[in-house]
Amino acid sequence: MGPRVRHGRHQGVSRPITDPNAFIRAETRLRPVPLVPEVSLHVADEAVPIWHRTEEELGELGLPPPFWAFAWAGGQALARHVLDHPETVRGQRVLDFASGSGLVGIAAMKAGAAGVTCADIDPFAVAAIALNGEANGVVLSPTQDDLIGRDDGWDTVLAGDIAYERDLSEKVFAWLLALAARGATVLIGDPGRTYLPKDRLEKLAEYSVPVTRELEDMEIKRTAVWRPA
Repeated sequence: MGPRVRHGRHQGVSRPITDPNAFIRAETRLRPVPLVPEVSLHVADEAVPIWHRTEEELGELGLPPPFWAFAWAGGQALARHVLDHPETVRGQRVLDFASGSGLVGIAAMKAGAAGVTCADIDPFAVAAIALNGEANGVVLSPTQDDLIGRDDGWDTVLAGDIAYERDLSEKVFAWLLALAARGATVLIGDPGRTYLPKDRLEKLAEYSVPVTRELEDMEIKRTAVWRPA
C-alpha cells in the first residue's frame, strides 16, 4: 500500500497524514503471537497510547480502537485452530473477515490455502495486513471494501472477534449463516462476547489464550472456535 495522503486538524493546524506503513513501523514492534508463535505481528506495547496517536495522526477524535495493533483472543484461537487443522483451508479460497492484523489470514496461508482475502474497513488495518503478510513470508489480498452481504464464492470464511456490537453482530451473523447455508465453511473465533448467538452455533474447540489486561478482563481468556449449527 503506497502513501495515502489525507488532511486532518490537530490543535487547529492542518497537516498531511503520513504513509500508514511508516506509522505502523514506528508505533509497533514485530513479535510472535502468544498462542500462535509460528506467526509474528507488528503489535503495540500498550492500547491507549497508540489509540491516541492514531487519533492525532488522522486529526479525528472518537475513533474506534486500533484493532489491527493487537492479537485479539478470538483471532488467536481461530489461527491456532486453522494451523492445527490445515484441512479446513488447504487448497481453498478463503475470506478472513474483519481481519485486523491479518493474523487469521496468515495462518490460513501457512496452512495451505489457495488464496486469502483479508477484509477490514480500517485503512491502517489494510496496511498492517500487507506488512504482516510480508513479515511472515505469505502473500495476502487486503481489501477495505465492506463485504457484509456479498458472496464472492469463498470456500471458507473465517471471522474472529466480531460480536462486540448488537446491530452489527446481527447483520454479520445473518450474512455468515447465509454463506454457511449455501455450502461455505464458516468458522468463528470468539471468547463468548455479549452478542455472540451461541444458540445458533456449535463449539468445535476451546483454547486458553494469553491476552493483555488492557484489552480483556483477565490475562488468560478461554476462547472457542464455533461454526453454524
